[in-house]
Amino acid sequence: MAGDPIIRVRDLTVAFGRRRVLDGLNLDVGRGEILGFVGASGAGKSVLMRTIIGLVPKLAGNIEVFGTDLGSADTRAQRSVERRWGILFQHGALFSSLSVRQNIQFPMREYLNISQRLLDEITIAKLGMVGLKPEVAERTPSELSGGMIKRVALARALALDPEIVFLDEPTSGLDPIGAGDFDELVRTLQRTLGLTVFMVTHDLDSLHTACDRIAVLGDGKIIAEGTMADMLASQHPWLREYFHGKRARAVVG
Repeated sequence: MAGDPIIRVRDLTVAFGRRRVLDGLNLDVGRGEILGFVGASGAGKSVLMRTIIGLVPKLAGNIEVFGTDLGSADTRAQRSVERRWGILFQHGALFSSLSVRQNIQFPMREYLNISQRLLDEITIAKLGMVGLKPEVAERTPSELSGGMIKRVALARALALDPEIVFLDEPTSGLDPIGAGDFDELVRTLQRTLGLTVFMVTHDLDSLHTACDRIAVLGDGKIIAEGTMADMLASQHPWLREYFHGKRARAVVG
């Protein structure tokens, strides 16, 4: 783990009806690391991310971010923590009726009281950080490619200069070249900005090239965590199938 835990999850239980998706889960995310979070389809990968950020209620357990227990914190303290993270949802989740400029400025308008001129300057700067030209600001999401939508969504996630970025399947829907470019972008931003990145993914190439550490979800708990070398060395049946299966050539070859 890169640094002291910036996210601490203890005994977390989340249920939908009678089905427990997360069952006493424990996980630490170290400051400054890129953690790849993997598991079988439907295992609850995105559920954990959404529970941490407050979109899914928990049945039991504790979630601490920046040392703040989000379950017992008052609204002001929760807002203070939320101000320090950015989120990229699986399909970008851009507002279709807003321009790229308006999408990126949305979180800034919620939290900051600054002039339109400064909002516009920050917007162009954030677009540059994710490799997009200033003129993209005037387009609508319908005018963007899938890769550009992901980059705009990442620019919005970076709008408030967060310390943590949550990425939900960031390379899904991208071709291999686009996915590789996005992984490289995330890695570069992590290094230059000192970000902590929580990446929900199923992309083996992302795990190999972008992630410092991997945590594996199974049966509602973390069944393995460590480096890619640890994953490749594991004798756990699911890990062996996942990391040494037919789709694993790029990782082990």
